[in-house]
Amino acid sequence: MVNQRFNKSYFDRYYGKRPVRSLHEVAHLATAVHELATWWSSPIRSVLEVGAGPGDWSNWYRTMQPNVRVTSVDVSEHACATYGHQQRDISSWSPSSPFDLVICMDVLQYLDDINATRALRNLTKATRTYLYFDALTTFDAKHTVDRDATDLDAHLRSGTWYRQRLSRSFKQAGAGLWVRKTSSVVLHELEHAR
Repeated sequence: MVNQRFNKSYFDRYYGKRPVRSLHEVAHLATAVHELATWWSSPIRSVLEVGAGPGDWSNWYRTMQPNVRVTSVDVSEHACATYGHQQRDISSWSPSSPFDLVICMDVLQYLDDINATRALRNLTKATRTYLYFDALTTFDAKHTVDRDATDLDAHLRSGTWYRQRLSRSFKQAGAGLWVRKTSSVVLHELEHAR
C-alpha cells in the first residue's frame, strides 16, 4: 500500500512553513469538539484520527487529554514513518472496534466516488458516537479556501453529496461534527441541522 503522492514534498508544501491549518487553530477545534461531547454527557475515551498527516488532533489529545486512547492512521508511507501513524487506507480498512470520536479531515476529496463511498462506510463502522468530518467541496474550492495554500488536485464533489451519505447514519450537529444516530446522545431540535 505505497502512496507516492503524499510524500515528503507534499508534506513540505502543505504542512511546512505555511500549513493549511495552524496548530493553534486545530487546538481550538479539538477543544470545542471535546467540550461538546462533555456537554452532551457522552465523554470521549477513544479517538481515531484518519488521514492524520502531521497528527495535530492526535497530538492535542495525547497532550491535553492523556487518559484518552488515541490511534492515528494515514495512507502515506512518509507520514507514518515521520509521525508514527499506522499505515491504513480508510477505503479498504476499518478498525475491529469503534471509537468514541473519529476525525477525518481533508481525506475523501483524494478518493474517487467508489472509494469515497467505501471510506464513508468504514468511517461509519469506526464511529461509536462522534465523527468530525471535513472534505474540500466544489463550493469551497471556488469560494472559501486559500487557493495558493490548498491542494486543488482532487475529486471535488458537492456538500450535498457528502451530507446525503453521512445523514444515513449520523445527525449533523454543525461545524463539521456529526453524531451517530445509534448513540445515546440526545440533541435538542436546534442543536442539529435538518
